[in-house]
Amino acid sequence: MTIDRVVFAVAGSFILISLLLAHYHSELWLWFTAFVGANLLQSAFTGFCPMAIILKKLGFKPGSAF
Repeated sequence: MTIDRVVFAVAGSFILISLLLAHYHSELWLWFTAFVGANLLQSAFTGFCPMAIILKKLGFKPGSAF
């Protein structure tokens, strides 16, 4: 997998998991959903993604976005 696909898969998983936690546990988990969404939005404009940097250091192949 490329860095792009891993980032998108993890971000999507985090969003779905936090929505489930907000529904079944506490609505405060929606703040985590907002954080993930804001990070995706800022990385779209700046190209800076902390997770992409970590994955690159772990040896994942870069994709076209990161």
